[in-house]
Amino acid sequence: MIVSLSEKIDALESMKKYPKELYAIGNQSLLKRPKVSIVGTRRASNYTKHFTFILAQALAKRGVVVVSGVAMGVDTVAHSGATPQNTIAVVANSLDIRYPAINRNLIMDIEREGLLLSQFPASFRATPWSFVVRNELVVALGDILVVTEADDNSGSMRSVEFALKMGKEIYVLPQRIDESRGTNRLLEEGLAKPIYDIETFANQYGLAPTNDAIEKDDFFYFCQTLPTLDLAIEKFDSRVYEAELEGLIRIENGLIHLV
Repeated sequence: MIVSLSEKIDALESMKKYPKELYAIGNQSLLKRPKVSIVGTRRASNYTKHFTFILAQALAKRGVVVVSGVAMGVDTVAHSGATPQNTIAVVANSLDIRYPAINRNLIMDIEREGLLLSQFPASFRATPWSFVVRNELVVALGDILVVTEADDNSGSMRSVEFALKMGKEIYVLPQRIDESRGTNRLLEEGLAKPIYDIETFANQYGLAPTNDAIEKDDFFYFCQTLPTLDLAIEKFDSRVYEAELEGLIRIENGLIHLV
């Protein structure tokens, strides 16, 4: 069901103008989780597809939501790696239109398990300018922006412009000379940081638990900060010991660790 979001989203205050309307289908609680925006070319190399998938997967394991534009190429791979339940997809059309058609099944999965967002009213079809509007919202939602592959003068580089204006950190995958010239230029100009190791990069959001069954709730994110046992008990009381008995955490040297 399509709903109009009335609650203010702090992350969107960084946009040039806060959206007049914002429509949604799906799990709005994803907006309250840590988020990383991932964008890139529609014609991604196999190398880019592989590491975009691994990156999105690594972030999702740590409870991070991946934000992208559900376009072909990098967007599709990012949503797939994160899985729909860890995805926010922003579209350049209204939510009663599933576009692009090739991603219809993915979009339907995100509607059921993730979150789909749009700034456009019913029956609005994508236009060149609406993709620019979509890109700004994608960038604003993420804590940081990752561009895994992009040529100069591409839509992804327009997203970089938004990120720079918003003061967001930008990360890119290392690429070969004469490939992904846009991201290579960002590195050359010192405007982006390279991701040399996926796990090291993802670990800034906490260590990935080995138990995939653990719920990504307030307790999960609290434990990602390696809190002391005393602080955990003060905040969550008996939940701490229940989680230990369930094998979801371990207590070591007075600190809480996710298992």
